[in-house]
Amino acid sequence: MTTPLYAQDGVNVSEGDDFSAFAAAVCRSTFANSPFVKAHDFSRGHFRGPRGWRFVNLPDTYYMDAAADGIGTKVMLIDAVRRHFTAPRDVLAMTAGDITRWGGKPLIFMNVLDVASLGATGSPLNDALRAMMTGLVDAAKEQDIVCWRGETAELGACVGSENPHALAKFNWAGVMLGVYLPDRIINGETLAPAQVVVALEERGLRSNGFSSVRKALALAYGDERWLHPEAEGRIRAAAMPSALYDKFLADANGWTCPVSKPRFRFRLVTHVTGGGIVGKFGEDMLFPRGLSAELTHLFPPPQIARWVAETRGMEDAECYRTFGCGNGVLVVLDAEEADGFIAMARDYGVNAKQCGIIQDSKGRVPTLTIHSEFSGEILKYSPTQR
Repeated sequence: MTTPLYAQDGVNVSEGDDFSAFAAAVCRSTFANSPFVKAHDFSRGHFRGPRGWRFVNLPDTYYMDAAADGIGTKVMLIDAVRRHFTAPRDVLAMTAGDITRWGGKPLIFMNVLDVASLGATGSPLNDALRAMMTGLVDAAKEQDIVCWRGETAELGACVGSENPHALAKFNWAGVMLGVYLPDRIINGETLAPAQVVVALEERGLRSNGFSSVRKALALAYGDERWLHPEAEGRIRAAAMPSALYDKFLADANGWTCPVSKPRFRFRLVTHVTGGGIVGKFGEDMLFPRGLSAELTHLFPPPQIARWVAETRGMEDAECYRTFGCGNGVLVVLDAEEADGFIAMARDYGVNAKQCGIIQDSKGRVPTLTIHSEFSGEILKYSPTQR
């Protein structure tokens, strides 16, 4: 049988339909993940057919929101060390975190997976992409998230990689739908001096700063970086999947079924992503309110962050603008609630510790002071410092 010209041109419709049917079945297996989503499948078994949902078990006062994000260039490192199964943890972390940080509950995830090629069914490439879908089910079940729909497209040269030995060339992004209740939105309006800051540990780099990671690898290992034995260990460390805090944070904010009173009076939840602690915590939340903070006991940066900083000649001050440096989320609470919050985090498998305090700026320029866990240097940032 002659191969269709479209397949010869790089798009195999038959393989695409087969993969899409598999992905649809994967999504369907998550429909019962959330007590707040009642799904109904009108498709009569066809992967392209209609389906719908209703939100249930929610107070009438809820509002919907959506957050879109992706993994970024971390995909190249994920592929290089064949960690495809854990890739969805990054895309879920980036999207769900933008709902939970404001006090909401992530409920439904929809994604777009662009690939250079799907490969043939049974090939290592196709198996790797299917492992990503299987990993999505695993992570979504853990976080009570329903995977609704997706789009997978073979885009040929539009999806590339610096790695000449790449197996799966892909870009993965998505949209998370979630809900809020007006009386438990966390937007920093109740921040005040003497409240404490609690850090949630992140043992990897999440999905931020990977342009600097890739540059460091190129400087250290040149064209051999994708096959060099020492570089492989660096890449594997950088490709560690993002920690998922969302079920823990949502449950702590009362998003159980039935919806209950929040366990804690959250003053702020900062999802430490692009812009690092300085941008997300200081510039976005503290400085506009005329508040200062001193962070004296942050988690230490993972070894891969130390290596990137050393290789790139990156000073401590820039590191805390680029990476989370061992800290995935910063939470602000009243002092008497910190121990209880840290204990609950432990029950959810999240390592947390008190790391600082909110301060009154006393009429002066607000300042974020960080005791660097890289060198011990005391770093000071203010709204006028760039």
